[in-house]
Amino acid sequence: MTKVAIVVFPGTNREKDMQDAFAAFGVKAVFVSHTETALPAGLDLLVFPGGFSYGDYLRCGAIAARAPIIRAAKEYAKKGGKIFGVCNGFQILCEAGFLPGVLTRNVSGRFVCKQVDLVAENIDKNFTAAFKTKETIRIPVAHGEGSYQANDETLRRLSGDGRILLTYQENFNGSRDAIAGVTDEKGAVFGMMPHPENAVLPHHASRDGRKFFESLLGL
Repeated sequence: MTKVAIVVFPGTNREKDMQDAFAAFGVKAVFVSHTETALPAGLDLLVFPGGFSYGDYLRCGAIAARAPIIRAAKEYAKKGGKIFGVCNGFQILCEAGFLPGVLTRNVSGRFVCKQVDLVAENIDKNFTAAFKTKETIRIPVAHGEGSYQANDETLRRLSGDGRILLTYQENFNGSRDAIAGVTDEKGAVFGMMPHPENAVLPHHASRDGRKFFESLLGL
């Protein structure tokens, strides 16, 4: 049985959605507090879910990136542990240095909550294995600061190494190269702004998010 832990910060609000998505695949994910200094033994996947950690004061994810749990997460990553961050989780992973770049305010200056079309640009064994290259996926976004920004050299590396896993079909938030999700150099850490956990269950507007969980769980 795959062992999954979901990190919860003050202001996190998608942890239950994420837990329910894993439950749909028979996996009981446990919650881990931001105050913990160690992760559960035998962990297969660490998840940073969406929300507004610490009220999104300063930059989104900047305060959470300095929480005690981050040190444990970095040790876990050094040992090859798999980490998945969504929305605020993506922001935290960037602010903490797990992933390159930064998420800035949407080009419209407004919070955007809607269904969007994504393109699976590259297939990664840990995070997008269930997709076909260039497959289109429809899942929701809900963010005010989701515009992915990085310098030219970083973008060249990401593109050249196949680390841009997702792009927006319509670049509504101003992300450079329409980037919606990237991995680290080892392909063990993945962050994305859209919410696949809200495209899994029968009552959701789309079920395209299921393929992310199939990929995460090796199904």
